[in-house]
Amino acid sequence: MLTTSQETQSLLILASGSPRRRDLLSLLGLPFAVQASAVDEENHADEPGAAMVSRLSQAKARALLAQTRAGLIVAADTTVWLDGQVLGKPADAEDAVRMLRRLRDRVHVVYSGVTLINAQTGWMRSELAESHVEMRNYSDEEIAAYVASGDPLDKAGSYAIQYADFRPVARIVGCYANVMGLPLCHLYCMLREGGLAPAETPVAACDRFNRRHCDVAAAILGQACQHT
Repeated sequence: MLTTSQETQSLLILASGSPRRRDLLSLLGLPFAVQASAVDEENHADEPGAAMVSRLSQAKARALLAQTRAGLIVAADTTVWLDGQVLGKPADAEDAVRMLRRLRDRVHVVYSGVTLINAQTGWMRSELAESHVEMRNYSDEEIAAYVASGDPLDKAGSYAIQYADFRPVARIVGCYANVMGLPLCHLYCMLREGGLAPAETPVAACDRFNRRHCDVAAAILGQACQHT
């Protein structure tokens, strides 16, 4: 449970222990506490990826309501969608190799569901982010070296887009931060509606952090903020 001092110091609570989500959330410049939410992340039979991440992000946020008296809870869930199937975290190294071979030289979709709940009032908003990712034609030797590093074993689809030594992605259409696990522009609009607007949009900070220029941020902000 969050302590009283944590609730006083932070109006924002991240329902995730993911270091990647923690790093991304920090780019908004808001103080926040971290309280991982434990829920069953298995997908239901024949459940589309978009529906699964939306359901799980809401479940993760609601799971903290009983432990939190105040603040805005933010939760997210991310998955890879290929050939009508969810590619979640690999069961082991062999499973990671299998996934990476399936993804090689092909385009897949990354979905993230993000949910924001006001712990005091029950107000809730959810957003869905979608990015289309084209993987490069990496070799079996590159797969073996990457899997041996251990990095893919806790990643949906068995890869991290930002991993410098492997760099599996050839091209992305959509939000880069979404593929990392937390679509910041969507979250920015939700926070603004929830009364905790950051001083600035996350675009400049996200570009600096990822060392790349985002060419879809303006469109995402225009659409997401219009919906909220």
